[in-house]
Amino acid sequence: MALPVGPLVSGTSTRPSRIALHGRYISLVPLQSSHAVGNFKHLGGEENGHSWTHMFGGPYLDTEEWQGTIDTWSASTDPLYFTVLSGPESDPSSEPAGLMTYMSIFPDHRRIEIGSIILGKVLQQTRGATEAFYLILKHAFEDLNYLRVEWKANNLNKPSLKAAERLGFVFEGVFRKHMIIKGRRRDTAWFSITDEEWPLVKQGLEAWLSEDNFDEQGKQRKGLKEIRHSFEKSSS
Repeated sequence: MALPVGPLVSGTSTRPSRIALHGRYISLVPLQSSHAVGNFKHLGGEENGHSWTHMFGGPYLDTEEWQGTIDTWSASTDPLYFTVLSGPESDPSSEPAGLMTYMSIFPDHRRIEIGSIILGKVLQQTRGATEAFYLILKHAFEDLNYLRVEWKANNLNKPSLKAAERLGFVFEGVFRKHMIIKGRRRDTAWFSITDEEWPLVKQGLEAWLSEDNFDEQGKQRKGLKEIRHSFEKSSS
C-alpha cells in the first residue's frame, strides 16, 4: 500500500538582496554603517533600553559599541537587515528610526522569517510602520516567491503577539523552552502567513493604508482586523 505524501511543489524562491523598498509613507533601505548615528538617536541610550527587553541583543548604551554592532549587521546576509526610515527616502527630513530583517532564509524550502524588528517611538503605531510590514511581506511573496513567511516572538512579548495577529499572521503554537536568551528561558510563539493567505492579507493592508481610511486628523476610520474580517465575510 502506498503511503500518503504531500503535493508536488513547482517554482522556486529567490534569496533576498540588498534593495530598497519604497512606499507612500515609509522606505526600507539596506542597513549601512552610516545609519548608526540616526538609529542610535531612536533606538539607543538608556531612554530606549526597555525596547530591547525581548530582543536577542541590547540594550545599547554606548555609541562606539553600537557603531560596531551596526557595522557587523550591515555585512550580514542572514539576517539581512533593513533600516526603517522615518518617512520616504525622497524626503530630506527622513532619518533612520528602526530596524527589521529577513532571517531564517530557506529558499529551497521556500520559507522566510521577518524578525529582529525594533522601531523608534516616532514610528510606533503609525501608518508608516504598518506600511513597512506591507512592503516587506509583499516583496517576500510577490518578488521573491516564498510560500511561507514566519513571525516568531517571545511568548511573553504581548505587543509582538498582538502585532502579528493584527497584521494577519496565523498563530501556530508555542515552542516550549525553545531558547535561552540573555540567560533566561524563552518560550517562542510561532505565526505564519502562507501564499494562499497573502491575497486577503494584502487586500486588508492596502485598504487600511488607503487615504480614504483616515480622517482629516489622520485618525483611522476602520481598524485593520475589522477591514480584513469584512473581506473574509464577503468572500465566504
